[in-house]
Amino acid sequence: MGLNTIDIKPTLPSPPFYRVFKKSSPNCKLTVYLGKRDFVDHIDHVDPVDGVLLVDPEYMKDRKVFVSLTCAFCYGREDLDVLGLSFRKDLYVSTVQAFPPLRGEKKPLSCLQERLLKKLGQHANAFGFTIPQNLPCSVTLQLSPEDTGKACGVDYELRVFCAKTVGEKIHQRNSVQLVIRKVQYAPEKPGPRPIVETSRSFLMSDRSLHLEASLDKELYYHGEPITVNVHVTNNSTKTVKKVKISVCQYADICLFSTAQYKFPVAQVEADDQVSPSSTSCQVYTLTPVLGTNREKRGLALDGKLKHEDTNLASSTIVKEGTSKEMMGIVVSYRVKVKLVVSRGGDVAVELPFVLMHPKPTDQPCSKPQSEAGASVDTNLIEFGMNSSSPVDEFVFEDFARLRLTGMKDHMSEDEPLF
Repeated sequence: MGLNTIDIKPTLPSPPFYRVFKKSSPNCKLTVYLGKRDFVDHIDHVDPVDGVLLVDPEYMKDRKVFVSLTCAFCYGREDLDVLGLSFRKDLYVSTVQAFPPLRGEKKPLSCLQERLLKKLGQHANAFGFTIPQNLPCSVTLQLSPEDTGKACGVDYELRVFCAKTVGEKIHQRNSVQLVIRKVQYAPEKPGPRPIVETSRSFLMSDRSLHLEASLDKELYYHGEPITVNVHVTNNSTKTVKKVKISVCQYADICLFSTAQYKFPVAQVEADDQVSPSSTSCQVYTLTPVLGTNREKRGLALDGKLKHEDTNLASSTIVKEGTSKEMMGIVVSYRVKVKLVVSRGGDVAVELPFVLMHPKPTDQPCSKPQSEAGASVDTNLIEFGMNSSSPVDEFVFEDFARLRLTGMKDHMSEDEPLF
């Protein structure tokens, strides 16, 4: 019997590849490529906005291509604009000329830009922006089921347009609009565990009612249950009839004058009575999620892209020294513990906490472009870092389509984003 032999070829590692978002103008003369749509605010710096523009030089002729980045706070529906009034405040606007490139303004390119320029050819041009640290994160105010149109809130928009001058009227046929987001992730070192206590004295009673409430930690992730520890020492002659626990979202609207809006996003009411000269120690659990609050008009949500669901707005981490007037909407959360006392009024305390998304574990914190070169992707884009590879593979996704775990929006390539 002969010996059968099998040739086994060694498995070669797959070449690195980038997943890139793209969007073209209606006349297909301009195409914009971005490596991601979420740009992370790391408190000490913000991910740079770096992209590539592909143009048709024969169509341009004596015209130029400009790219503008706008951060705007929309505080009224567009259909309510009357007599030339606009319910919109531009917090930041920056415009650069991308084509033809200006001399003497060459900036270092990211790894993604270098490979895209090599892939797309001589008619491709790079552009970039540095988002100031004092600007707010993307926030959307929830519409009611009867509302139509664009939601109010803080949003970021990239606009690429063809014109002879910056001030020329922009035509939709040769322009591209892309909504991006500025986001924050939970800090690596959370603050101390929240704990608060108070005492209340009543008429005709020489002793007081003592309430102590605490949370297990200061930082909670979206969808994570919040554990509230309530300890009551009742030395008074009154009886505690009920214990009410609620998680409230506070949205400070920082525009011409500061206004605060409060929404309860999770509530628990327990008939736990505490008789005179007795104590009680209870643990309550609440989970604030958007699913149970979709009917509340004006509730602050994280910035939303088309064809994508979102969640309750993350807590806003404000850098020290930042002016609140530039923050648009500042979101915070508190747990309120209230004791309902028979014929004696209520006793309440509040516990502030932070509600955010965890930083992705597979994506390290990026550094400013001048220090660390290419920025690290944070938008579910597979990012190859081996620049010595002879093969560059690109997977181009239409900008209106976002790949989520287990879900994909099936859209035609020509479906508009707006």
